[in-house]
Amino acid sequence: MASALLRRATVGGSAAAAAAARWASRGLASVGSGSDIVSAAPGVSLQKARSWDEGVATNFSTTPLKDIFHGKKVVIFGLPGAYTGVCSQAHVPSYKNNIDKLKAKGVDSVICVSVNDPYALNGWAEKLQAKDAIEFYGDFDGSFHKSLDLEVDLSAALLGRRSHRWSAFVDDGKIKAFNVEEAPSDFKVSGAEVILDQI
Repeated sequence: MASALLRRATVGGSAAAAAAARWASRGLASVGSGSDIVSAAPGVSLQKARSWDEGVATNFSTTPLKDIFHGKKVVIFGLPGAYTGVCSQAHVPSYKNNIDKLKAKGVDSVICVSVNDPYALNGWAEKLQAKDAIEFYGDFDGSFHKSLDLEVDLSAALLGRRSHRWSAFVDDGKIKAFNVEEAPSDFKVSGAEVILDQI
């Protein structure tokens, strides 16, 4: 039932490149291949996954996008939320299981970002045993996804404003490959297997 509800937010296209092109051509995304991801979200910072005590110890610090992307080759993927079905069963495991292949292609870091607080993300990452392979960042207020026009209303599934399911390969801040699923419940173009062929 949740899958059917999530399908209400469709965007079009089936292959990775076609989906991203249609997404951008409809004016639904402010980014695409060739865009600078840092410039697309000016002043935005993300919150690295951590325990509450770690948050207190770091004075609830955030990480500016430039510190995440500049001078690095980064694979980043966004998903609707921690502890949700496709995200837990397919999306994160695809990157966890392919981390060695991604690193062999020169990727410095693999990042998962979601419209969640960093504490929920931390617990979820630990449950998935993925923290050693993937860096998890919260977009607690959705500002990162809003800036990229990747926000979607999933209130029908009791999730509120969240992120579309997407992935990108970013080299020194420049988006080299960009994939967006037709619906947040889909998992066809945003997995590690697709991005590996785009690096």
